[in-house]
Amino acid sequence: MAKIVIFSTKGGVGKTLIATNLAVSLAKVQGKKVCLVDLDLQAMGDMARMLSLKADKTMVDLVQSYRGSPENFKKKDFLIRSPLGIDFLCGIAGPAQAPHLKPDNVKEVLNLLEKDYDYMVVDAGKSFSDVLVAALDQANLIILVVTPDILSMYQAEWTIDTLQFLQFPLSMVKIILNRAESLSSISWQEIKVNLPCDILNQIPSEGKAVGLSVNRGIPVVIDAPRSKFSLAMNKLSEQLVKDKNIFTQNQEIDQLRVQQLALEKPAKLWEEQGLTEPLIAELAAKDEKVDDIIILKRKIHSRLIDELNIKRLDLKVFSDTKKAQNLRSRAEIMVSNFLVEEAGSFISSLEVRKKLVKEILDEALGYGPLEDLLAMTDITDIMVNNKDEIYIERKGKIELTSKKFISNEQVKTIIERIIAPIGKRIDESVPMVDARLPDGSRVNAIISPLALTGPSLTIRKFRKEKFKIEDLIQFKAVSSDMAEFIRASVLCRKNIIVSGGTGSGKTTVLNVLSGFVSEDERIITIEDAAELKLDQRHWIRLESRSPNIEGRGGVTIRDLFRNTLRMRPDRIIIGECRGIEALDMLQAMNTGHDGSMTTIHANSTQDVLSRLDSMILMGGMELPIRAIREMVASAIDMVIHTARLSDGSRKIVQVTEVTGMKDELHINLKDIFIFKQTGIDLQGNVLGSFQATGYKPSMLEEIRIKGIKISDNIFQAA
Repeated sequence: MAKIVIFSTKGGVGKTLIATNLAVSLAKVQGKKVCLVDLDLQAMGDMARMLSLKADKTMVDLVQSYRGSPENFKKKDFLIRSPLGIDFLCGIAGPAQAPHLKPDNVKEVLNLLEKDYDYMVVDAGKSFSDVLVAALDQANLIILVVTPDILSMYQAEWTIDTLQFLQFPLSMVKIILNRAESLSSISWQEIKVNLPCDILNQIPSEGKAVGLSVNRGIPVVIDAPRSKFSLAMNKLSEQLVKDKNIFTQNQEIDQLRVQQLALEKPAKLWEEQGLTEPLIAELAAKDEKVDDIIILKRKIHSRLIDELNIKRLDLKVFSDTKKAQNLRSRAEIMVSNFLVEEAGSFISSLEVRKKLVKEILDEALGYGPLEDLLAMTDITDIMVNNKDEIYIERKGKIELTSKKFISNEQVKTIIERIIAPIGKRIDESVPMVDARLPDGSRVNAIISPLALTGPSLTIRKFRKEKFKIEDLIQFKAVSSDMAEFIRASVLCRKNIIVSGGTGSGKTTVLNVLSGFVSEDERIITIEDAAELKLDQRHWIRLESRSPNIEGRGGVTIRDLFRNTLRMRPDRIIIGECRGIEALDMLQAMNTGHDGSMTTIHANSTQDVLSRLDSMILMGGMELPIRAIREMVASAIDMVIHTARLSDGSRKIVQVTEVTGMKDELHINLKDIFIFKQTGIDLQGNVLGSFQATGYKPSMLEEIRIKGIKISDNIFQAA
């Protein structure tokens, strides 16, 4: 009895069409007894419609009847006999039945039916659910349907990675290349090179014949038997009947899974499991058996997941520090006990045992290989390109780490663990998301079909320390003269924009500026992801919210800004202006809300003006450029521009005053301070100095009228 499971994690590749026609071809052309099972829980009823059948009974009904009254149970009452010579069984009739279809039911039904048929063809859907894994566990041939396009190929690569992670041997996974002759397609040779599984057959593209047969509810192999599609399907069914070596016998599968663990190089296995290089070095030095350690680790990890029921655990527990710590403490005791039970005195080193416990806990409850990176205080950014590439930024320099995830599926699991506690989700319909860790670190994640090389995760770490202007002077990010003038400008309630590129230190500078605000002022901050850290007590923090899956419930920066104007603010600080909210900000600055501050992505102080024009115009406001420029000139008093230099250092490179309109279309900007680079030393460090341009700002008199002391000497050019 051969059980064939057909699936694809990418929709629209034709897996249901292939499963249906393969089953009919095996029955009508090859003369075999065939049962066709529909386990695609996301596309209920599609297979039945292709066969012009009405599924009155389902697998759920079959299980309930069999368990309720096994003596009166008749299988044929639940199977629909098609005139085409196959028996058909539907998994569920509708969404209401879905919770009642358990993995154990799938195993039970497939085993119950196997003696009555030569072949069982199962359409298992497109998502890695417990039901899919249960079907795969019963299979002795897994067929992955791929189309010759880049997205399908990358999805297939991710799927194969996941199957390997679940310990299904590659020998039982085959590929069917559908629409193999479509225009502008990737060649089968390129797909064969990129995917480590054999291409079982190529099905040509024949849209007209397929479309007509689907509309008639008749399989293509019956409706158009001489079509290229039908000939290819019949060739495939003949191949499955004649070549028994295509199938992996059930008793061989478990052996292959064990061999797959044992045959790999120990170092590679250790690395794939996310264990650190120092730990394997210690094991090697102590002559420990690394192969057995890997098997032991997986066994304990599996026991822990089952014992704590982690798969069904409310992910919000990970955002509650106390609950998460209690869970980890319980788990640590369990892992330690499991280690003793499974290994006994096998691991002689106490230090190695401690590290092994930590690795298992990090994978099961934490952020896997990211845990150690998150704990390092000198790392500012963590960038996961895919399961094999984790980069960090340290001291302004990007470097590749030796850390790796087990699979792309593990990367996605970590992403879900991060975003679920804050009520967000990520899947094919919402493939990118912004979130934050419990410590405030900013997170961006993007998955397929948008991320072609695997799930991508970027973490901007939240600094626990609060920098002051003295720290920036010590870091040589600003001069003392510049700091004196910036402080005076904030106290004088000037409207300030901090500009710069990605990672140039804009938010850090904005934090420092906010530190100059008086304690008796009411401050309201508005951000996409909360990063600002203020010391003032009278501080209200607002954060925008993305819409839900139905596109509802979103609250934008602009919505928050408009509401802020009704909250009697003394200062409004926007974490970053990137859209039409720039217009509201300018209007507020022009109508009495002095002392407002924000950041903008820009390459220079001059570029800030162009960016403001673009944000307002792209927001749909049909304002003349002249009106926008006049609004900007009267609203903005000063621009502070930051940059990350070639040596990784971050500096304030321009402090510029907005002095009004130069003419009808151009705003007049006057640099007050600049950083002048003079070269690079032998170590690659940037050489240069902060300099005053000699221009005295027009706001100087107002600063002094308000009783803020500032010396003329700081503006003298060197």
